Amino acid sequence: MKAVIQRVLSASVEVEQKSIGQIGAGLLVLLGAEKGDTPADVDYMVEKIPHLRIFSDDQGKMNRSLMDCGGELLVVSQFTLLGDTHRGRRPGFDQAASPDLARHLYDSAIANFREKGIPVQTGMFGANMLVSLKNDGPVTFTLDSRKGISGNIH
Repeated sequence: MKAVIQRVLSASVEVEQKSIGQIGAGLLVLLGAEKGDTPADVDYMVEKIPHLRIFSDDQGKMNRSLMDCGGELLVVSQFTLLGDTHRGRRPGFDQAASPDLARHLYDSAIANFREKGIPVQTGMFGANMLVSLKNDGPVTFTLDSRKGISGNIH
């Protein structure tokens, strides 16, 4: 799985001019599933994301996590994270997971975040969405479960 993680003061998502999810301070997570992803990839993301120390402490250092701050998550499915732009001018999506697998992994990640007690709002899988955010910093990171799954996630 791949994710773009943005520290936000607020974020929201709309579908067909209707607000379907919004958060205050926390993280906007754009999440894409890749062919071959498994529950282990979901577990990696669910363990890693809320514990990333990317919020400022009293000295202004990135030393606090979402869990430390009590922040919220807005998780939006985004298969375009798997787009290959190396050849030609049109991205190829051969590495993106099938919609059925991607939806299962996305739903599993949401459920697992909630099991950790994290307030989670979501986009709508497969819908055309308008995502708005107030990026704090700006602070933005990328995460790839395949690069970290065999390593230490603490």
